[in-house]
Amino acid sequence: MPQFTHILFDLDGTLTNPRLGIGNSLKYALRQMQVDGYSDEILERFIGPPLQDCFKNLFGMDERNTNLAVEHFRTYFGEKGLFENEPYPGISELLEELHFSGKRVYVVTSKLEKYAQMIMQHFGFDRYINDLQGAEATGKHSGKGQLIEQLMQRNRIPASASIVMIGDTHYDLIGARENKIPSIAVGYGFGTPETLNGCNPDYLAGSVDELAELLLC
Repeated sequence: MPQFTHILFDLDGTLTNPRLGIGNSLKYALRQMQVDGYSDEILERFIGPPLQDCFKNLFGMDERNTNLAVEHFRTYFGEKGLFENEPYPGISELLEELHFSGKRVYVVTSKLEKYAQMIMQHFGFDRYINDLQGAEATGKHSGKGQLIEQLMQRNRIPASASIVMIGDTHYDLIGARENKIPSIAVGYGFGTPETLNGCNPDYLAGSVDELAELLLC
């Protein structure tokens, strides 16, 4: 069994279920842009990657309209959407146990960093987290691999088998591979089994209980 000392968590789809808040923020942004096309499938694809990439790739927006859509999204999200969110059952207890067992716990997310910090504080997770790395408002350097690299460099964490990245999408797993650290794919978030298995994660956890077994051994 693995012996992890430094544990990096994704946020959306791994620690919390943000579906309602992100969905409402997306609907608001599209209404403001007078764009049709919202669907549950589109929503699924909005959770994980940077917002700029989503509006550009999924709606074919140019740079100006992409920036406007992101601004509208963040207007709703910053006021209401980030609180339309809930931790997965057992996550709070897991973070507390990891913290008191002496593990170093981090969050790496493509979400805007100030919003990620507010979510951590809202749910009381901040007391268990050693550091958090989120995205810049511009969307630059927001690939998951880049974000993991920034956090590891800032905290002077060398790549090794005792470091692990945990996430629910292929972005998390690819980011871990880019930084030469192990990965755990969680099956309760927004990634599909086909996509996750296609990235060859080092471990799979179908539930928070299974994740705890891997991390607390």
